[in-house]
Amino acid sequence: MTTLIRGRFVLTSSAAGLLRDAAVRVEDGTIAEVGAWDEARVRHPAAEVVGDGTGIVLPGLVNTHGHFSESLVTGMGETLTLLEWIQRLVAPVAPHLTRRMAEVGTVLKGAEMLASGVTVVNDLFVCSPRPHDPVTPGVVDGLERLGMRGEVAFGAQDRSDPHPIDEIFAEHEALAAAAATSRRCRFRLGIATVLAQSDALFAASVRRAQDAGWRVHTHFHEVREEVVASRQLHGLTTIGYAAQAGLLDVEVLGAHCIWLSDHDIELLAEHGVRVAHNPVANMILGSGVCPVRRLQAAGIPVGIGTDGPASNDAQDMLEAIKTAALLQKVDRLDPTAMTAPEVLRMATIEGARALGLHEVTGSLEPGKDADVVLLDGRTPPLAAIHDPYQAVVYCTTSRSVSDVWIQGERVLEAGRPTRIDLDAVMDEARGLADALAEAAGLRGDPHLIGPEAIRASSAG
Repeated sequence: MTTLIRGRFVLTSSAAGLLRDAAVRVEDGTIAEVGAWDEARVRHPAAEVVGDGTGIVLPGLVNTHGHFSESLVTGMGETLTLLEWIQRLVAPVAPHLTRRMAEVGTVLKGAEMLASGVTVVNDLFVCSPRPHDPVTPGVVDGLERLGMRGEVAFGAQDRSDPHPIDEIFAEHEALAAAAATSRRCRFRLGIATVLAQSDALFAASVRRAQDAGWRVHTHFHEVREEVVASRQLHGLTTIGYAAQAGLLDVEVLGAHCIWLSDHDIELLAEHGVRVAHNPVANMILGSGVCPVRRLQAAGIPVGIGTDGPASNDAQDMLEAIKTAALLQKVDRLDPTAMTAPEVLRMATIEGARALGLHEVTGSLEPGKDADVVLLDGRTPPLAAIHDPYQAVVYCTTSRSVSDVWIQGERVLEAGRPTRIDLDAVMDEARGLADALAEAAGLRGDPHLIGPEAIRASSAG
C-alpha cells in the first residue's frame, strides 16, 4: 500500500531541510520519497492521501529519557528536592509495583507521549526486582500494545533497597528476553545512579555490560549533591569514577548531566557518551540547567527527554521541546541561545543519534523507517504559519497532533491511538493508582499532597 502524507510544510531534519507544499511517500513501512506534492500525486494517483495541505509533516519525536515506573503516581511532591523526592515517593513505591502496573502505566503514559508526536521512548523503570515474577517485562507488554518503539531498561539499585545481585540480574535478564521477542523494543542495562549501587553491584553491572555488549542507561550529575558525595566516596566525580571503572567503555546514555566540569565534558566526549536533557523535570525539582551548548560544542549528541511522569509530571514532548529552548534563553539571558530549528533537531535526529537509532529514524529520508507525524493545520495554533519551525516549537500543542505513523503503521489517527481502548485503559489505571498509593503509604503525606487535598481525601 502506498500512502502520501501531505503538508503545507515538511520539516525533514535532514540535509533537505524545509520543503513547502510537499509530501512523504510511504511504502511497506519505509519512506520511499520526500518531495513536491504535485509531482508525487501525478506519479501515484491511486495512493492513499492523508493531510489536506494545510498542516506540517515532521519526523517522529524521540523521547530520550523517562520512567514508566512513575506512571501511576503523578502530581505529587512539587516542593521537594530530588533527593527528598526519591526518599518520599520513588523509594516507597518501588517494592509495590507489579508487571500489570508496569503494563498499564506504560500504555497510559505512552499514549500521552504518542499524542504529542513521540515515536521512540527510552525508559528506565525503577522498581524492586522480583526474580520469580519480574516486573519490567510489563513495559514491553505496554509498548507492544501501543505499537511504539522503546529502549527499555531496569533501573537497578541496592543501597536503599537491598537485594542479592543474582535477583537484580534476573530482572535484567527477564527484560532482555522480553525485548528480544518484541518487534520495536531494544534492551539496555539500567543503572539507577552510580551512587545508588553498592560497589559490588556496580562492578558487576560494568562487567556484565562489557561482556554482553549491553548498552547502558543511567543518570549523571543531576544535582550538586551527587557530585559532592561522589568526590567524598571516590575522590572523583560520578563521571570520573564511571570512566575509571570502565562503564564508559560501552555505549552509555546519561540523563541530565547538569553539574559538569570541563574535565567531565572531556570524558563524555572521549568515550562517546550521549546525553538526555530533561528541562521540565530539572525546573520542577530545582536541579539546575544542563549546559547544552558546551556539550554540543564538544561533539556530544544531546537529545530531549520528558523524564518521568512523577518528576515532569506531563509526558507531553512538545512541552519539553518548547521548555528546552526557553530555558537556554533565560539561563544565558540571550534570545539566540537556542533557536527553533536547533531544538527541533534535538528532538528528532539528534535524539535518534543519542540512542544509536539515527540510521533508521529521526529524519524524513528515503530508505528510513516511516516514523512520521502530521500536525493539523486546521487547529488554532497552526491556522497562521509564517515560520513552520517556530510554529512547531512555540505554538503547537498536542491538540494539533493529528496522525502518527511508526514503521508505516498508523498508530494515532485523528488524535486517538488506533491499537487500544484508551477509555478502558484509563479506567483500569485509576484503580491501580489508588491501590499503589495506598500500599506505598503516600496518602496523607503533607510533603507529597497539599493540605487541602488531604482534607478533601479524609472527608471523602
